[in-house]
Formats: sequence, C-alpha cells, structure tokens
Amino acid sequence: MATLVFNHEEIAARELKQELYEMDGISRASVEAHYKLYQGYVNKRNEILKKLDGVDTSSANQVYSELRALKTDLTFAIGGIKNHEIYFEHLGGGGGDPDGAIAELIERDFGSVPIWRDDLKATGMAARGWAWTAYDWDEQRLFNYLGDAQNTFPIWNATPLVALDVYEHAYFLDYQTDRTSYIDAFFNNLDWGVINEWVSKYQITA
Repeated sequence: MATLVFNHEEIAARELKQELYEMDGISRASVEAHYKLYQGYVNKRNEILKKLDGVDTSSANQVYSELRALKTDLTFAIGGIKNHEIYFEHLGGGGGDPDGAIAELIERDFGSVPIWRDDLKATGMAARGWAWTAYDWDEQRLFNYLGDAQNTFPIWNATPLVALDVYEHAYFLDYQTDRTSYIDAFFNNLDWGVINEWVSKYQITA
C-alpha cells in the first residue's frame, strides 16, 4: 500500500459575491443551481483524494484499476472546480466592450473586439462544455480554445482569462435550449475589472 496524497488538505467551495445574484439575463435561480454543481466538484475532489490515500498501486492497469478510475475522475473534479471559480469570479459586471490591458491584448491578437467576441461565441456554440480565452505563454498570444468536458482539451502552459460555460446546466433554467441568447447574456455580465486584475497579476503584456 502506498500514500499518493501526502500533505493534501481538504478545500471548501468559495463563496459567491452578491453581484452574481443580481445579473441581467442570468437569474438567481440559475446561479444557485449552478453553484450547487460547483460545490459537488469540491466535495468529490476531497472524497477522491481520501480514497487515493490508501489505494493499492500494485494493481494499477490502463484497462481498469482503482488507481486509474480515481485519478481520471480527479481530473474531472478539479477541472470543474477551476473552471467554475474563473466563471463565477469574472461575472457580475457591466459587460460591454473590454478596456485596459485586456482590450489591448484582444485587439492585438484578434484584430478587434467584435472579431474576438464572434470567435468566442462560435467556439462556445461548437463546444460541448467550455470555451476559454486563454493566454498561451509559449506563443505569447491569446486564443479561444474549445473544451468538451471539465477535463478535455486543456492546453499546457496557457492561462484562461475568460471561461464560458456552455453545459446545459449553465443556461437551461433561463433559456432552455437557446444557447445563443445565454452567451449574449454572459458577455453582458462580464466584469472586465476582474479580468484586468488577472492580466496584471500574471504580468501579461501587450
């Protein structure tokens, strides 16, 4: 028997800011239901790490093993945590066109804000789970990436700055199957101040 989670600690779900309950086009009921899913990811992350603490490493197998199952599902839980923490943190603002450093980056790497917005919207329509505007540290530019699940198609050495959740749970209460209108509401509630704080924190320069 081996200990695979030395020095790990349980984490708790982050509290939501009040502005998320007062958004235009994304209802309080939708936010509350969405938050419960995020809490579930946090709980499962903690549960899986406890189980990994005593897993038998000698039985590890790529077809099926307890180690494989736990580690695969851990990536899904952690992806769900990180994606939703970005999503909730940068909503609750006034939307509109970006300003400051993020506007300069978007204009440099996409040509214009409308082109960026159209591309991210199209990426969200094409995705099964997520669309991200992320900064690629190797190419030193922004790009809109697509994800089909919490743990599929992540790009190594890229930092997400905009995280668009397009799972049905993000919009079904408000829009049923009208994903297009939900994405418009998402743009209308972005907090560009938060995103610019991240650009500054990560020292991303145009």
